[in-house]
Amino acid sequence: MRINIAAFIAGGSLLLFLPAVPEYWAWLCIASTFISLVGVYINYSVIQNRYASSVLLVVCCFTLGFSWNAHYAQSRLAHILPTEYEGKDLILEGRVNALPQSSPSGAKFSFGVDKAFLGKERIESFPPQVYLSWQPAWRNPQDVPEVIPGQRWEFKVKIKRPYGSLNPYTFDFERWSFHQDFGASGSVRSGILITEKDIRFTEFALAMEYQRWKLRQKIQRLLPKDARYGGVIAALVMGDQNAIDQEDWRVFNATGIGHLISISGLHVTMLAGFGAMLASFLWRRNTLPLLIPVSKVAAAVGFLTAFVYAWLAGFQIPAQRTMYMVGVVAFALWSGRNPRPFDIWWWALAFVLLIDPMAPYTPGFWLSFGAVAAILYAMQESDGLLGLPTGRELELDWQHRVTQALREACRVQAVVTIALLPLTLYWFYQVSVASPLANAVAIPVVSYIVTPLAIAGALLPDFIGKWLLIPAHATMDYLAIMLTWMASWKWAIAWSSQPAWWAVALSTIGIAITIRPGSIRESWPSRVIGLVLCATLFIQPLSNSSLAKGEFRAIVLDIGQGTAVLIETKTKRLLYDAGPIQGKDNAGQRIILPYLRGQGISHVDRMVISHSDSDHIGGAASLLKEISFDSMMGSLPSTNPLLVNLEERGVSAIPCRFGQQWAWDGVEFHVWHPNELTVFEDQHPRKPNEGSCVLEVRNQSTSFWLTGDVEKQGEAEIVERLTQDALNGLKDRALIFMAPHHGSKTSSSQELLTALSPDEAFAQNGYRNRYGHPHPTVTARYEGMDIPFYQTPATGAQVWEFPVKSDPQERKPLFWRQHSKRLWHRKSQ
Repeated sequence: MRINIAAFIAGGSLLLFLPAVPEYWAWLCIASTFISLVGVYINYSVIQNRYASSVLLVVCCFTLGFSWNAHYAQSRLAHILPTEYEGKDLILEGRVNALPQSSPSGAKFSFGVDKAFLGKERIESFPPQVYLSWQPAWRNPQDVPEVIPGQRWEFKVKIKRPYGSLNPYTFDFERWSFHQDFGASGSVRSGILITEKDIRFTEFALAMEYQRWKLRQKIQRLLPKDARYGGVIAALVMGDQNAIDQEDWRVFNATGIGHLISISGLHVTMLAGFGAMLASFLWRRNTLPLLIPVSKVAAAVGFLTAFVYAWLAGFQIPAQRTMYMVGVVAFALWSGRNPRPFDIWWWALAFVLLIDPMAPYTPGFWLSFGAVAAILYAMQESDGLLGLPTGRELELDWQHRVTQALREACRVQAVVTIALLPLTLYWFYQVSVASPLANAVAIPVVSYIVTPLAIAGALLPDFIGKWLLIPAHATMDYLAIMLTWMASWKWAIAWSSQPAWWAVALSTIGIAITIRPGSIRESWPSRVIGLVLCATLFIQPLSNSSLAKGEFRAIVLDIGQGTAVLIETKTKRLLYDAGPIQGKDNAGQRIILPYLRGQGISHVDRMVISHSDSDHIGGAASLLKEISFDSMMGSLPSTNPLLVNLEERGVSAIPCRFGQQWAWDGVEFHVWHPNELTVFEDQHPRKPNEGSCVLEVRNQSTSFWLTGDVEKQGEAEIVERLTQDALNGLKDRALIFMAPHHGSKTSSSQELLTALSPDEAFAQNGYRNRYGHPHPTVTARYEGMDIPFYQTPATGAQVWEFPVKSDPQERKPLFWRQHSKRLWHRKSQ
């Protein structure tokens, strides 16, 4: 059974690694399944080989897994918005069908579309579900009305196909949209509420979303308005983590208790156990047990309770996993079976992946199933498996289970911490050293005080619930004081990088040796060896070790409408610009920092800020909090807050000026603009774009130009500086050129392009950005000069390698959208 389930999962997983769904998958799968089943029948009737049938059934399950996921993928891909409707004003009528993310600045929500119109013409083929953002109009602030699940609206929207920046180690919006079955995303221009509540009796999922909204409103209403951890209480009750402040997440992750600030399996088990206990108490009355045994009724009610709460909690992976495990135990009890713990785990795994094939792309899937598998393996038949529905809880009284759980709590914590090391590093690139101590306090406080009080307070009437939610919040408040103190310890976090495959393989062997069941005292030498194998996870990848002296690498990040380029030499790193900022969201936190963490980079030698526009400086403050810099060079006014920030951190700052140059590892850096008299002035004599810091990175084979937002006036000054001697210095070198100002029509002048004659060019710009960058005339100018022009919306991140000696035919950049292509990604253009 386990092998067949594994084969089904493997077949389905194979599809998710392909760049597209195979064209004739259905016929191939039907043929393979038919041949396998016929082979099983022939073997059973004639040949009777004991292994042949098993192999053929494995092939059949593998094929069924592949065909199931192919059907899943094809149905979602069929819902993608046709390109002819991108960027056009449409009228959509439908309902809000999920709990929205609400904030003072607007709302983001899932919208089920019933009707779509372009003008007065109805669109027949339109995605049934889209993801919308509704924010106050720019320069005309207004309150966005509250969006509630079940409301029917008519919206005027502008939408586009699912698109997101594509970089290594960062959030993949296109994958998330595919997972959520969003055929398009966009913004609301205006809306008319048609019906306040439109939920039919049979629409269970939508009804649960409405109840989740009511719970969130109740929690917000009963807690004080200044309740700092109201978002945490909502997360513990119903899995809604959107209201938790990013600074609080930093503390929770630094102390390793982030897993508690969500709906965990323990929460579901606790409520399922309460439901089973209540049912058992009521069913024992009179002669009811003669009709159905008490244990069966308790198991059925426990599963029903877990089912309802899992939906109320947003059907998160840990809640699903526990619900299915409770269900398997209940089914086994009703059918008179005695399941083994790992069989229950395998069936829960199969059900999760059957319903949600994309679940493995979420950290919660791996952390939840990984933790349970580790505990089942390490603890074996231990009675201390409190919170894991294995069937043994039906054989032991409650007091005995609690005693055993407390006695073995330390071992369980150690097992989970060690077992999840590879997964934690793979997803988050860090390990909390303070985690064991923090969890020793936080697990009992959150699990047995805060969560029960919060759930009871949310479910009971207001006059009772208020006096339960307030102490729940107060307890969390006091706990957070301790956690904040722990997070401030310098050694609280051990940063690493995303581990290599060989390190994961070795550490898995080491984990199996270290946490295996049995006496620790008798087997400690081999367990120490296992821990040594786990330590390979912390071997830092030497990301620029492949670079020899005189070579460099440029990583042009897909940053949206902004700029961020990382330059690496053999021993040094330079970051040119820090990407855009939009409200609280900035590219430094969202894209640049995850990339640096994934690569194991915690130090950058120099930050260059081309100028003060928000799409170039926006992520700098976030990066300074997490990454150490030796110096900063830039074109900024003296009043810019970044200069104050740098001074407070002791980072030297120098103005960017023509004539500056330095060399790292045989690679030369030359500043071409602004003029040599530039300082950090209070008032610039011209707009910031024209003062952009223009930097050339050069080795023996290549000249790589970073131009910021310099426009025609600045470009004219650069042309004047390109004397014959300067041009001779560029001779015989391939020239890679960043299109200035993202390819605007006020830049990339013919004079500059003629003077430099680039071999290739690139632009960092946002997909369908409101500025229309790059401008068609500029694109045509590059095409007219036979200069290949690569734009990040089409390529994703670009990785350029520049050896000392370069053959133009071999100089091909790595485009991340092609390199990591999966079936849910837009085609590169």
